[in-house]
Amino acid sequence: MKKCVVLLSGGLDSCTCAAIAKNGGYEVYAMSFDYGQRHKVEVSSARAVADAVGVVEHKVVEIDLRQIGGSALTSDIDVPKDREIGEGVPVTYVPFRNAIFLGFATAWAEVVGAHDVFVGVNAVDYSGYPDCRGEFISAFEKVMNLGTKCGGFRIIAPLLKMSKKEIVLRAVKEGAPIELTHSCYSPVSGKACGRCDSCQLRLKGFLEAGVSDPVEYCD
Repeated sequence: MKKCVVLLSGGLDSCTCAAIAKNGGYEVYAMSFDYGQRHKVEVSSARAVADAVGVVEHKVVEIDLRQIGGSALTSDIDVPKDREIGEGVPVTYVPFRNAIFLGFATAWAEVVGAHDVFVGVNAVDYSGYPDCRGEFISAFEKVMNLGTKCGGFRIIAPLLKMSKKEIVLRAVKEGAPIELTHSCYSPVSGKACGRCDSCQLRLKGFLEAGVSDPVEYCD
């Protein structure tokens, strides 16, 4: 079977990607990151999703991006609530995070003999992060092939041009274990806040798709 590495955060998008890869006939190697994020509960969700999907191996990489800071997710900056999404890059942007994660994923892919790396970036209903754009993905794919011994790598971003509604519907179609996912940036006692950018986008997607969101919200 062909192999792939899936970047698995534990959220809706990456869970959907993992299901797409598995249903597409891949042996899935899932990679998650404990990077000092305030919403570390997502790592537990990633483990649960990996088990439910049936990955070959799930690797949780520990790196401390709090040493760099510059984000509400990795420093003592308040996570914005109830903001109008689309007004610039928010403080929840973690500097160059997707490049860091894709670098680790590329290294592991080279080791296990995988040539495809799945990532759940989305550039339609999203917070405006620059490392979620198609231009970034295309550029990093070139870097992967220039900087590795074997080359021949592809970044597969199946959700890139989908709305959140379309992602929810695709997740249901693929049988993705969305009940195990966690998307909130500012959880309270493990429950989603319902007010941060990530929660707003998720709730919007489920509402427009006419699907009940199976996770708990505190508000």
